[in-house]
Amino acid sequence: MSASAAKVPSRPTMPTCAFVPQPYSGPSRQEVLSMRREFLTPALLTYYRDPIMIVQGHMQWLFDETGRRYLDALAGIVTVSVGHCHPKVLEAVQAQNALLQHATTIYLHPQGALFAKRLAGTMPASSGLSVTYFVNSGSEANDLALLMARLKTGAWDVIGLRNGYHGMSATAMGLTALQSWRHSVPTGFGLHHARLPDLYRGPFREDDPHAAAKYADDVADLIRHCTPGKVAAFIAEPIQGVGGTVELPPGYLKAVYEIVRAAGGLCICDEVQTGFGRMGEHFWGFECHGVTPDIVTMAKGIGNGAPLAAVTTRADIAASLAQRLHFNTYGGNPVSMAQGLATLDVILGERIQDRAHEVGGHLKRGLSALQKRHSSVGDVRGRGLMLGVELVEDRVSRKPATAQTAEVVERCREMGVLVGKGGLYGNVLRIKPPMCITREDCDFLCAVLDQALSARS
Repeated sequence: MSASAAKVPSRPTMPTCAFVPQPYSGPSRQEVLSMRREFLTPALLTYYRDPIMIVQGHMQWLFDETGRRYLDALAGIVTVSVGHCHPKVLEAVQAQNALLQHATTIYLHPQGALFAKRLAGTMPASSGLSVTYFVNSGSEANDLALLMARLKTGAWDVIGLRNGYHGMSATAMGLTALQSWRHSVPTGFGLHHARLPDLYRGPFREDDPHAAAKYADDVADLIRHCTPGKVAAFIAEPIQGVGGTVELPPGYLKAVYEIVRAAGGLCICDEVQTGFGRMGEHFWGFECHGVTPDIVTMAKGIGNGAPLAAVTTRADIAASLAQRLHFNTYGGNPVSMAQGLATLDVILGERIQDRAHEVGGHLKRGLSALQKRHSSVGDVRGRGLMLGVELVEDRVSRKPATAQTAEVVERCREMGVLVGKGGLYGNVLRIKPPMCITREDCDFLCAVLDQALSARS
């Protein structure tokens, strides 16, 4: 049979879904795109060459204005933890909306106190991480964590990691070291970036048994030569999210935390994308490393899509913020608290962490099988349902396959799967679905990726 007559493989069959979306009757996709271009900031980006319009969601599924269904394998950028419009979460929010939509923290309201108590119960026993300040976004949470650390220690310098991502406020952009997200805005002095402990692409790789210690030495060197010898804080994600699902090597965080604390600093763990059971084996990402931070920041999955974030810390650190008046008009509002509480109830009551471990393990095995079939798959990494697939032009040079990655994302969308991309070179497929995803969904996802990786431009 000639190549031209060769049979084109059929698209993988999408798992069934009994949910029927409501008919859409609003502005057309083209009208919305036109209004967006005219009236919204051009700084907003869209995925895909031909942007899609999402108008409804149900658990792991998203629907466009035509009713077409997509498997959401990015969870609204790792925001939807238990599923789009989860019925129990939706019921709690609708009930609270009917009673009271807003009451600032100058008044008592039960939701915030109850939620803070429940959050404290998810932290390791005897960690002292028991006091929470609620805010509205991960950027705001990281800003507040830095403020607390500087007030508590009396120091100013903060160390982050190259390739890290911590948000889009001015200070958070200064902490962010992923080049495509950096902006030349005034961020003040005292922000430093240590070498990323990347075992796949860094100078010390997976075959070096001393890699973690060598990377940790860079933090010590940074403190010696670029600070007064005393620091306010070190901040890092347990697994880099936007940075391309980069896992920190075993022993690295433990060594760095000791170095930073010896220099008078506090250790901040950015759990915005990794927390709330997504790691599978542990509820919090830092537990995977056997460390206890002084401050934990969280957002995204905390409220299953609500504009909600939090900073949890020890009582002595939290007290430093009470030196002067500090106030947040919307932080801890009743509606967001209701959504956060209901989300946590679902995560704990429906054993979502165990599900992330079991289903995530199945998905990772499927992705690893693709690595054996496709030479362009250089690395498969991550834990639970926070996974990444790094594409390369060849496995020897590990040259990033940036253009191919963009094409794979487009092909997946054409076949009904929405995945993300990230990493310093934009060559890592980000696969972090809502944690209600099933094994059947994962098989469909891997079949779509198999076909997308097989296609030729």
